[in-house]
Amino acid sequence: MDREEERLLYKIAKLYYEEDYTQAEISSRLGIYRTTIGRMLKKARKEGIVKITVQSQLNEQIQLEEEISEHFDMKEVIIVPSSENGNHSGNEEVGKATTKLLNRVIRDNDTIGSAWGTTLGTTVNQLYDLNSKNVTCVPLVGGPGEMEVDFHVNAIVYKLAQAFSGESHFIDAAAVHQSKETAQEILNSNYMSKILDLWEQLSVAIVGIGTQLKSSNLIWSGFLGQKDQKELEAHQAIGDICSRFYTLGGESIASPISERTIAVKLETLQSLRYSIGIAYSKEKAKSIIGAMRGSFINTLVTDEETAFEIKRLMEKEG
Repeated sequence: MDREEERLLYKIAKLYYEEDYTQAEISSRLGIYRTTIGRMLKKARKEGIVKITVQSQLNEQIQLEEEISEHFDMKEVIIVPSSENGNHSGNEEVGKATTKLLNRVIRDNDTIGSAWGTTLGTTVNQLYDLNSKNVTCVPLVGGPGEMEVDFHVNAIVYKLAQAFSGESHFIDAAAVHQSKETAQEILNSNYMSKILDLWEQLSVAIVGIGTQLKSSNLIWSGFLGQKDQKELEAHQAIGDICSRFYTLGGESIASPISERTIAVKLETLQSLRYSIGIAYSKEKAKSIIGAMRGSFINTLVTDEETAFEIKRLMEKEG
């Protein structure tokens, strides 16, 4: 490229990118064919005369989303600002982000499964302006024990279906039972057959992520006793989804507790078009990492505080 060509490329690029001339206006001003202007603008970028950068106030957040997403081979990671008051069960930004995500990814005739818990219950209460869809919503796990109605799986499924103007189904069973025989009787019952059929048809799951055992919902809601806790500790359980436990390495835990549990299997979540995990708080960072490693979720909605803790743990592990 000689000096005159470089000068002309610079002049055209300056008119187009800095002075907002159209290609037609540049063509008229410089006496160059409009088609040639387009080719010269491309060459200006190729030669480094024009360098385009994409910038946003969200640069750091988006970079962190991509870093976590690529590291764990996720479809998408969405990070929202942390709650100013430190409330880990009621971040309105999570509700807004989840609404936009669901409007993007939910299709007519989807079968959507949901779990239970405080985070999911709060998030579903914050879903506004969802597009009406012909969807079916179903519980992925039996109902909790001592828990507020808003956080019960049937209440969450009902509100989710209402938000979409879709159809809801309910489950009439606890999450964990005293014996595997009781759990098996329930699974074999007529009233569970419809739920099991819907689990086979799942296309999308929306799940919370249980934290480490010491503060697990399953413990304080009365489902798991000390013997169960010791057994899960022996298996190095790091978290649970739908009352199914897994390790930090992303391995699902098979134990006698599993045989007493009424819930979709974690392996089912691995094959869904979208398995959306909604979870935030630094205490859940390792539980979230285990869920991503196991591919039990392929999409994550979380907050900045949690995301930075996930990154810290990633760097610590090397």
